[in-house]
Amino acid sequence: MSSSYNSFSCRRLVLKLGTSVLTAGSPQLNRPRMLDIVRQCARLHAAGVELIVVSSAAITAGRERLGGRPLPQAMPAKQMLAAVGQSRLMAHYEQFFDIYGIVVGQVLLTRSDLDNRSRYLNARDTLHALLAAGITPIINENDAISTEEIKLGDNDNLSALVSNLVEAELLLILTDQPGLFTADPRTDPSAQLIAEVETIDDELRELAGGSRSGLGTGGMSTKLAAADLARRGGAEVVIAAGSVEDVVLRVAQGQRVGTRFPPLANRLESRKRWLLGGPAPAGRILVDDGAAAALASQGRSLLPVGVVRVEGRFERGDTVRICNSAGREIARGLSRYGAASLEQIKGRRSEEIAAILGYENSPEVVHRDDLVVL
Repeated sequence: MSSSYNSFSCRRLVLKLGTSVLTAGSPQLNRPRMLDIVRQCARLHAAGVELIVVSSAAITAGRERLGGRPLPQAMPAKQMLAAVGQSRLMAHYEQFFDIYGIVVGQVLLTRSDLDNRSRYLNARDTLHALLAAGITPIINENDAISTEEIKLGDNDNLSALVSNLVEAELLLILTDQPGLFTADPRTDPSAQLIAEVETIDDELRELAGGSRSGLGTGGMSTKLAAADLARRGGAEVVIAAGSVEDVVLRVAQGQRVGTRFPPLANRLESRKRWLLGGPAPAGRILVDDGAAAALASQGRSLLPVGVVRVEGRFERGDTVRICNSAGREIARGLSRYGAASLEQIKGRRSEEIAAILGYENSPEVVHRDDLVVL
């Protein structure tokens, strides 16, 4: 071990390992690559850095265990592969971490575990308990039971949600590419690596292509979305190649590797982290310019007088997107009125609510305590 890795710039790190990293681009798990990553994790563990691993490749591990036999592309076949592969993947992690005397614990999550506030808190408490006991959590989406309705979508997204869940300082997403480029490096030899990204806009999203290897479910676009979510929760995000020597140690030490996304926000309180990374928004509320300014820069609640349009079907207590007149999302929060009721009181003053609806839940549509400004 190089003597240069004596100090690390973070105390809690979420490490996302893509399928192409764990297989080194092959159709099966690459044990030497996995062991080398575990070696780096063990160095962090010895230095007191709390580490959470979000691991892909359960389906790949299952396909390998079954000898690569042809299977239908239907969801049950993928769930079967995940059921076989999750235990196989964990067996490898247990074997490799045990070399360094580190205990690991498997945590399987679905979207419904994070949508519900109490289950969200239970998941957070479980992860904190594992970390407090010196146990390294290995997290994956519960693909063996997940259907499209409850899936998180990909482990890039999951890693960002977990980063918010445990209030990590750093999210490191390892992939088969060195980071985000100015153009597709597979087709444009003049493409340059982007060392740091301050703003994620539509132009940048167009630069993000699909999965290079075809082995995983996420491409650079999903990693960009994950970076945007995690840094809104206060974490620094780095996207880098898993093949770079000592990449985990170097990034944790603060060295410039891959593409860095600095955090956009200070540490958010737990409830607002849940709003940001928990329930999928059920609808959209468009507001006028005055309300948008009050939300963004004055710390105000959203009142019905500022609501211009209501979209979607949502009930009281559901999460909604709040968008400005241009349609850009500026905040997210819990609506104190359902869509049908809000349609009746939009544009009206708060003191008129009771007369219009026959009741009043609150003078606010979304209270500032239930709102995250983006």
